[in-house]
Amino acid sequence: MEYSFLGNTQEKVSKICLGTMTFGEQNTEAEGHEQLDYALDQGINFIDTAEMYSVPGRPQTQGSTERIIGTWIQSRRNRDRFLLASKVTGPSAGLKHIRNPLRFTREQIMTAIEGSLTRLQTDYIDLYQLHWPERNTNFFGKLGYKHDPAEEWEDNLLEVLEVMQDLVTAGKIRYFGVSNETPWGLMRFLYLAERYGLPRGVSIQNPYNLLNRTFEIGLAEVALREQAGLLAYSPMAFGLLSGKYHEGVAAPTSRINQFKQLARYNSALSHEATAAYLEIAQQHGISLAKLSLAFVNQQPFVSSNIIGATTMEQLRENIDSIQVHLSDEILQEIEAVHQRIPNPAP
Repeated sequence: MEYSFLGNTQEKVSKICLGTMTFGEQNTEAEGHEQLDYALDQGINFIDTAEMYSVPGRPQTQGSTERIIGTWIQSRRNRDRFLLASKVTGPSAGLKHIRNPLRFTREQIMTAIEGSLTRLQTDYIDLYQLHWPERNTNFFGKLGYKHDPAEEWEDNLLEVLEVMQDLVTAGKIRYFGVSNETPWGLMRFLYLAERYGLPRGVSIQNPYNLLNRTFEIGLAEVALREQAGLLAYSPMAFGLLSGKYHEGVAAPTSRINQFKQLARYNSALSHEATAAYLEIAQQHGISLAKLSLAFVNQQPFVSSNIIGATTMEQLRENIDSIQVHLSDEILQEIEAVHQRIPNPAP
């Protein structure tokens, strides 16, 4: 396993992070525990979850992922072996079963952290993240920003950082991070932290993969210059970049087949680009999964690559991607496809 620093801290996190959002939906508790055990044995010391998981978010399964991780922590007594990240849910009309309203107020964040700590059966969370912005902005596939002067949101980012400081002081979290953020949001948080001596954002968790490289446009420079590295999620584009849909081996329970509403990576252009990347992988004798993950692993602005799997076979292949180094020749071939079909799944 390879490791990198978490932001400007001295904490070293594995270059591959275990994502867990399938625990409680596509994976049982026993399967989740097996994945967690294997990940630690392979040198992974970074686990990511969220209070809204499993996905898709439903009242019946909300918090199930954290509960599965919690029973694993309780049974293994291994909390000192890894860093644990979780997230507080942002506004969403479809998630009012979590809290209503879903806002980043002091009261809401305090309620969220206590719920996560209880489910996780731990006294602290290493990295606590805002799952997505509270304000209306361009995330979850929106490329252009359209300003709404009638929006009721008022800049409360300073208040959020003050709450995070209180959580750090209380020993309930160690570090603060953002997710699904824009360059303005990340820089605003960093500015306020520096000006008022509050917890500095150490990471940004955004989508990044061969079909969605929009992070490179504005955020990559921020991540590098400000030492707030990317925690890349969806590196396999909901499994499309495994090649199983193109090779006709995807099961009815595979993610894109099972959850039609999660159609971000199911466009014609996404399939066309994936076919081109699959051809590159085949020509060089590696799996598309390993090529896709190795591409993310090698980016200098990536602190950790958040993988997810529903089977142990998938998990082993995903973790083994750390052993793959893409040559300049392969990277040039990838770039040629990207220039021809740029960001088909933003």
